[in-house]
Amino acid sequence: MILGEVTGARCVQPSPAARSALRPIPAARVSIHDGFWGERLRVNRERTIPHGFAQLLRAGNLDNLRLAAGAAGTYRADADSGGSLLPFLDSDVYKWLEAAGWELGRGDDPGLRSSADEAIAVLARAQRPDGYLNSFVEAVHGGRPYTDLPWGHEFYCAGHLVQAAVAWHRALGDDRLLTIAVRAVDHIDREFGAGGRDGIDGHPGIEMALAELARTTGEDRHLALAARMLDLRGRGSLGAGRFGAAYWQDHEPVRYAAEVAGHSVRQLYLDCGAVDVAVELGDEELLAAARRRWHDMVRTRRYLTGGLGSRHRDEAFGDPYELPPDRAYAETCAAIASVMLSWRLLLATGEPCHADAIERAVYNGVLSGLSRSGTEFFYVNPLQRRTHRTFEPAGHGRRMPWQSCACCPPNLMRLLSSWQQYLATGDDAGIQLHQYAPALVRTSVAGGEAELEVRTGYPWDGRVDVRVARTPDHPWTLSLRVPRWCGSATLSVAGGAPVEVAAGVADRTRAWRPGDEVVLRLDMPVRRTEPDPRVDAVRGCVALERGPLVYCVESADLPGSAELEDLRLDPAREPLASPRPELGDGAVGVDVPVAGGGTVPAVPYHCWGNRGAGGMRVWLPR
Repeated sequence: MILGEVTGARCVQPSPAARSALRPIPAARVSIHDGFWGERLRVNRERTIPHGFAQLLRAGNLDNLRLAAGAAGTYRADADSGGSLLPFLDSDVYKWLEAAGWELGRGDDPGLRSSADEAIAVLARAQRPDGYLNSFVEAVHGGRPYTDLPWGHEFYCAGHLVQAAVAWHRALGDDRLLTIAVRAVDHIDREFGAGGRDGIDGHPGIEMALAELARTTGEDRHLALAARMLDLRGRGSLGAGRFGAAYWQDHEPVRYAAEVAGHSVRQLYLDCGAVDVAVELGDEELLAAARRRWHDMVRTRRYLTGGLGSRHRDEAFGDPYELPPDRAYAETCAAIASVMLSWRLLLATGEPCHADAIERAVYNGVLSGLSRSGTEFFYVNPLQRRTHRTFEPAGHGRRMPWQSCACCPPNLMRLLSSWQQYLATGDDAGIQLHQYAPALVRTSVAGGEAELEVRTGYPWDGRVDVRVARTPDHPWTLSLRVPRWCGSATLSVAGGAPVEVAAGVADRTRAWRPGDEVVLRLDMPVRRTEPDPRVDAVRGCVALERGPLVYCVESADLPGSAELEDLRLDPAREPLASPRPELGDGAVGVDVPVAGGGTVPAVPYHCWGNRGAGGMRVWLPR
């Protein structure tokens, strides 16, 4: 492949030879124009991403890279870090650059482009002649690379550099970052590639980046290095560290480990790489291992919100069904990583359960990490915050403008800036719609070009209208996901009578005509959700859901002196949906019947915490 050639912007792009059931559609061929997602993407572009660059400047991330380029000064840590020198701060710059790349691919913005150009120029100056690039090693460790593989995050940072470079190449045909990234990877490959030193990073992530770099450049050596690193993990080479070998998934070989373990983000990033390598190499054993762990995770270790990780000490998965709501860690990055993994598994298998998982995570466990203003962030996402707490510092429990370990904010930015890429897939057989938003979808199907106009009030309203705006004469298949949460759904085609459809995929194959309309209606009553009886912490409680949204009650909505901990759900009365216009156009809340004859309002979980750091709970006692 010629560097500089725009091949179609996709955050994940399996090669033509990959054993993948579905094919992503380039970002430029899917556009979200209004509605729930249109507003969130607008805020991300206009407020969150510019805010992120300002925070990177304030926290010193770019100054640290300037040190690596020879500037005078000392390595900086965020003022909130207590002076800790974190080795992975370069990765926050790379994630921000990835978000900026996808955004600029959608439309130019002089301010955003200027900020990105500044960051890229700093990286180019900071890179050593031999290709090595890492500000922490240059400024703190005397320029000696790869001396602390368990904790140094050098491969991890390089992986995020690669992902940013791929975004700029695919979205803009701009290869400044790609040139830097290839040189950085070549430095790693010379020392750790075939015939070199055995070594893996304590934080996985480079594996999926290397697979994407191979897809972008056509260089199989990058895929070979990713496969080698996957095969080396699980031999105990990183040692026990502070938390044991399972913390960094080095306790058992990747292709044999039966269940998720250790640090949740590391596990999920590792399995993203495993899926990418598996589909490129046709490695069914490796793919089966990632699928096995995913199903175990969803069944035994996932919170109702899609949050992952129940232990604060090591940011880790707990035991099966260890899911305390008030002590949930549920790092925002873990929910984002689960979206990344589920998307790869959806592409690999075509199974709609993975699209269901993306929906649950993004509407609840991901968006909860971001304030409505777009400029404040949660790192952890508990499902309960008590009204009365022991002493805590001022501001504790609130979203913060930035964090000393700021991995989550730029991760949110890059996911939102690439969100349209998760809506649909397409191939010769037809178009598959996985997530719903007002959008225009264009792709090639058998016989020519097809274009769909999607109109919907989702997630507040369950009606999805799909109009065929352009189509070839040949028959092709339109597929629409029917979420598993939906107990009643109908589909009507070209003015025909509605037909009941089951959860899974509703598809219709025909010779479509311009103007044909398909209407999917998903019934959205308020649902009472019972917990698995093996989750001890919420036994005897009920949660409320509507459509893809999980709801919660906040102390800010309680009358007078009422306290959250005193509420009991009244089982004799049904919770009802009610308009909440202050939460956005078409927003819907829930009126919760409680013991004593009254009702209290519940809001979507992702909206909580925007009115101060009060009490909140998802699981309500019966």
